[in-house]
Amino acid sequence: MKAFKDKIHESLTSILPIALIVLVLSVAFVPLDTGTFVLFLVGVVLLIVGLGAFMLGADLSMLVIGEKIGSTMTHSRKIWLIALLSFVIGIIVTIAEPDLQILAEQVPAIAERTALGNYLLILTVAVGVGIFLMIGMLRIVFRIPLHLLLIAFYVIAFVLSIFVSPDFWAVSFDSGGVTTGPMTVPFIMSLGVGVASIRSGKGSKNDSFGLVALSSVGPIIAVLILGIIFDIHDVEYVLEPLTEVSDTRGVFFEYLHGFGDYAQEVAIALSPIIAFFILFQIASRAFRKRQIVRIIVGFVYTFVGLTIFLTGANVGFMPVGRALGQGLASLEGGWKWLLVPIGMVIGFFVVAAEPAVHVLNKQVERMSAGAITASAMMKGLCLGVCVSLGLAMMRILTGINIMWILIPGYVIALALTFFTPPLFTGIAFDSGGVASGAMVSSFVLPLAIGACSVINPTGIMTQAFGCVAFVALTPLISIQILGIVYKHRTSSIKRKFLAVEDRVLEYEVN
Repeated sequence: MKAFKDKIHESLTSILPIALIVLVLSVAFVPLDTGTFVLFLVGVVLLIVGLGAFMLGADLSMLVIGEKIGSTMTHSRKIWLIALLSFVIGIIVTIAEPDLQILAEQVPAIAERTALGNYLLILTVAVGVGIFLMIGMLRIVFRIPLHLLLIAFYVIAFVLSIFVSPDFWAVSFDSGGVTTGPMTVPFIMSLGVGVASIRSGKGSKNDSFGLVALSSVGPIIAVLILGIIFDIHDVEYVLEPLTEVSDTRGVFFEYLHGFGDYAQEVAIALSPIIAFFILFQIASRAFRKRQIVRIIVGFVYTFVGLTIFLTGANVGFMPVGRALGQGLASLEGGWKWLLVPIGMVIGFFVVAAEPAVHVLNKQVERMSAGAITASAMMKGLCLGVCVSLGLAMMRILTGINIMWILIPGYVIALALTFFTPPLFTGIAFDSGGVASGAMVSSFVLPLAIGACSVINPTGIMTQAFGCVAFVALTPLISIQILGIVYKHRTSSIKRKFLAVEDRVLEYEVN
C-alpha cells in the first residue's frame, strides 16, 4: 500500500501540470462545453490513479518476467533459441499494444485493400518489431555497436520512402512511435537488462539499452514496404464528431462504456504475455511460488491501472484535445500562431504523463547506479518533446513537408552517436520510442487533428499526422546532448581528482 501511495503521488505530479494548462486555456482562449470539461476532470482523476497502479504493476510483473526471460535465453547460449523467442515475443507484445490499435483505425486506406482490414497494418508492424527485436538481441550477444545498426537501418528507411507516396510518409514514421507504448516498453526494456546482466565486461551496461530503439525503426521499414507493395496513396482521414454529453448521467454512461471497451482491449493485450509467462515457467521453473504470487498481483495492478488510464485518456482527454486544437486554430488574425508556444508548453509537461517514460527513467537510474538520475532524464525528455510539438504545430500552420524536418533531424541524431558515450546512445534512441505513447496518441494527436481540421481539412493525414514521429525524434538529440555534457563533466572531475592526487604524492615525496 505504501508503494501504491508513492506511485499515486508520482503520477499526481505528472498529470497535474497538464490539467492546469487545459484549465487556463479553457478560461483564456477556448471556452469548453460543460459536459466536455466534466469529462476532462474525471479523466484527470482516472489518469492519476491509473498511472500509479500501472507503474506499480509493471514493477511487480512485466519488468521481473522480462529480465528473467532475457537472462535465461542468453544463458542457454543457443543462438537459434534466442532468435526464435525474440521474434515471437516481439510479435506478441506488439499485437498487445493499445496505441497500435488506435493508429490502425485512423488509416482506412490500408484496411480497404484486403480482407484482413485493420489487422493488415497491425500484423505488418508486429512482424517488423519481431524481426528487429531479434536483431537487437543478437546484437547484444555478438556485441555489435548499436550506432552502426541505427545508421544503416535509418538510411534504408529514408531510401524506401522515395518509393512511397508522400501521403503515406507521416503514417509510416508515426508507426514507429506508437508501437513502443505502455505494454511494449517495460517488457522489451527488461529483456535487454536481463540479457546484459549475465555478461561481464566494460560494455555490458551499454547493451542494456537499444532494444526499444531497434524495435521502433522496424515498424517504419515494415510499413514503408507495405506502402510500396500495395501502392498506397491518397490516404484519407475520416473526422468523427466529438463526444457530446449534456449532464452528469451522460458523463457516467460515457465512462461506463469506455471502461468496458478498454478492459476488453487490455485483457486481450495481456493474455498473450500471461500465456507466454505460463509456458516459460512450466519449461524453466525459473520462479518460486512466492515470486509467482507477486507477479500475479502485478498483473492485476497492470490490468486495472492500464484500463483506468486508457479510459481516462481516450474518453476524457481526446475530446478536449480536439476542441482545444479547433478553438486555437479558429482565433482570428495572428492569434492562431499561439498554437506553437502552447504546443511547446503542452509538450514539456505531457511527456511526464506517459506511463512508459517512468519505466525507462527508473531503469536508466538503476543501470547507471544513480549516475544518470531519473530527474535528469525527465528534463532531457521534456525539452525534446517541447521542441517537437512546437515543430508539429508550425508544420500545421505552414504546410512544410515532413521530410524537411525528419531528414535533418535524423542526420543530426545519427551524427551525435560518434561523440556520445555508447550508454547514452542506447538510452537516447530508446527514449524516442518511449516518449511517443498513450498520451501523445490520445491528447496531442487529437490537438493536432483539431487544429488541422480548421486550417487545412484535406491535409490531416499529411500535416496533423507526423507529430508522433517528431516526438520520437527530438529526444534522440536532447538525450545525446545530455550524454555529451555528462561525459565532459565526468572527464573534468576525473582530471581534478588526478591533479589533487599528484599534489598529494608530491607532498609525500617532499
